[in-house]
Amino acid sequence: MNDVVVQTYAFAAASCGGLALRVRNTAVVFRASGALWLEASRTLVVADLHLEKGSAYASRGQLLPPYDTRETLRRLEAEVAALTPAAVVLLGDTFHDRKSEERLAPDDGARLAELADGRRLVWVIGNHDADGPRRLPGDVADEIAFEGLLFRHEPQAGPQPGEVAGHLHPAARVAAPRGSVRRRCFVTDAERIILPAFGAYAGGLNVRDPAFSGLFARQPLAGALGPTRVRAVGWRQLAPD
Repeated sequence: MNDVVVQTYAFAAASCGGLALRVRNTAVVFRASGALWLEASRTLVVADLHLEKGSAYASRGQLLPPYDTRETLRRLEAEVAALTPAAVVLLGDTFHDRKSEERLAPDDGARLAELADGRRLVWVIGNHDADGPRRLPGDVADEIAFEGLLFRHEPQAGPQPGEVAGHLHPAARVAAPRGSVRRRCFVTDAERIILPAFGAYAGGLNVRDPAFSGLFARQPLAGALGPTRVRAVGWRQLAPD
């Protein structure tokens, strides 16, 4: 917590174990699940679920345990149950490829459909699921704006005040005297946010990677995910892979 970058950001520990802060004057909470919570509009935002990634790999002969969709939906349902949101925004790459919806087990498809029961469900399309859902309920959008923020899948180059995006799957390697630990993370400069991937098999890209260069107006703050809380990590504490 001594990093000077951390000290320049105004944040507080949320009761859920997350980090509460403001981005472009909009109050948000980084939750330990990797979900973003906007209390004022009761909106839950998750990015990069990559549902059916396991079955996509299996179709190419690379066998993985076929439980990623089930586990990802279980975690998302837990967030919905805890928060009772008025809206759920799926921030793109919800499916791993354009045939993922066809490979969904019927009960998993029903669980996805239930996300729209009694609330607004928004599918922001990404590069993996550019067609959007074909049989599931909800609104489909390239991007959506509310509460002074703009929600899209892929972060755009240069200053983008108010942008909330996914796509890059940010991860933080946190240096420590006895070694280091790698965690998925949020990353923000209080002007824009990039969300961690929510999917069980989605993986992560180190925030020190050149793909993040030029996206932030100042050295950003990472919100590293732990089992029950989010830790604020300054730029100098972040190590490359």
